[in-house]
Amino acid sequence: MNIIDGKKIAQDFLNNLKEEVVRFQQKQKRAPGLAVVLVGQDPASQIYVRNKRTACQKIGMESFSQDLPETTSEAELMAIIDALNHDPRVDGILVQLPLPKHMKASAIINAIAPEKDVDGFHPMNAGRLFLGEPGLRPCTPLGVIHLLKTINCSLSGKHAVIVGKSNIVGKPMAAMLLEEHATVTICHS
Repeated sequence: MNIIDGKKIAQDFLNNLKEEVVRFQQKQKRAPGLAVVLVGQDPASQIYVRNKRTACQKIGMESFSQDLPETTSEAELMAIIDALNHDPRVDGILVQLPLPKHMKASAIINAIAPEKDVDGFHPMNAGRLFLGEPGLRPCTPLGVIHLLKTINCSLSGKHAVIVGKSNIVGKPMAAMLLEEHATVTICHS
């Protein structure tokens, strides 16, 4: 039985990212920038976003916060995303899901420039994943793969069962496990 020390692995990962940030700064003459957009007051989303902003600070990245009220219109959010897409200081954009019910998440995701879509949810990035091409990947499945590789767990020939078919975790996890030569079963729920 393997016990995975996720906190140590995360700290090692952050230390490596900090070194990458320094190299980026030397080359680009600025820190990399992440824009995090939060619409509404969902408590779980607030914690997630706060953790992302703290991680940026720890490794020397710029964090551009956009905390918007739940009453923000879809058009207003689209305008903010367009501005972030064109801001040369912003290298990545994360729009925290779920969005308020009056907004269509797919329209918002599609508005993010694919090269700045750090969640890997844009159809172009999802397509690259499912075609086995390099590109941005959803963070939770990518984190699972990273954890398994860190403990030298070979996935080749293993049978993985995924419970849930979401576009955020389930489907991308299946594709990433297939890339690692695992046999994958997806259960709806």
